[in-house]
Amino acid sequence: MSEVRAKKALGQHFLVDLNIARKICEALAGGTPEAPAIVLEVGCGMGVLTQFLLGRDDLATWGAEIDSESVEYLHAHYPAFAPRLLEGDFLKMELRELFPAGLKIIGNFPYNISSQIFFKILEHRDLVPECVGMIQKEVAVRIAEPPGSREYGILSVLLQAWYDIEYLFTVNESVFDPPPKVKSAVIRLRRNGVERLDCDEKLFVRVVKASFGQRRKMIRNSLRAVFGDFRGAEHPYFSRRAEQLSVNEFVELTQWTQQHL
Repeated sequence: MSEVRAKKALGQHFLVDLNIARKICEALAGGTPEAPAIVLEVGCGMGVLTQFLLGRDDLATWGAEIDSESVEYLHAHYPAFAPRLLEGDFLKMELRELFPAGLKIIGNFPYNISSQIFFKILEHRDLVPECVGMIQKEVAVRIAEPPGSREYGILSVLLQAWYDIEYLFTVNESVFDPPPKVKSAVIRLRRNGVERLDCDEKLFVRVVKASFGQRRKMIRNSLRAVFGDFRGAEHPYFSRRAEQLSVNEFVELTQWTQQHL
């Protein structure tokens, strides 16, 4: 694995356990052999997961890889895959132009950009019905946690507003090269039935971010620091902390905020 070991850049720890790669692949729902689902693997690396995706006839697999050496390796070992391998930064790719009919996303996501990947998925939620990703366990727990947990935060609320989140399994450090210092986990996001929130969605994001801006304080203080004093008006949720509010309660708070700005 000297070739893998040489690629420590980009925050990537390369998966070398075939059984884990197979489980990640199997967690993604496909289409049919006649109408395969389009899936984009983010960070193909040395193709450990890619080989299982390419083996499924119910998937039309694409890849996004920023590292030129990895791209060269994939071209050499999976030549039939080369036309669907996009070299470049996934975060800068124009998904609406590349995949106007929609796509699923999968990958062993680099730790240092995993949150950015999920924010990009949120921006394209009308295009992305499903995502299966391996990320740092701490981030996976944060995303999947329900209200009331210390880990519940901004990304939890925003993703849970539009996706059903499943924490699938924990992954040991030993299955990577080089081994990370923390455990990883695989989660699955599937679009829920929400087409639009019952509030101004841009304001919803601002309210959620503001509420968690001073998460140890009551929501009253966090929101007033961003939006002002609401002309002296009070909301019943003002005496609570951000991690105690569900998605629906944040929607209610957004409606109220809009009325009192």
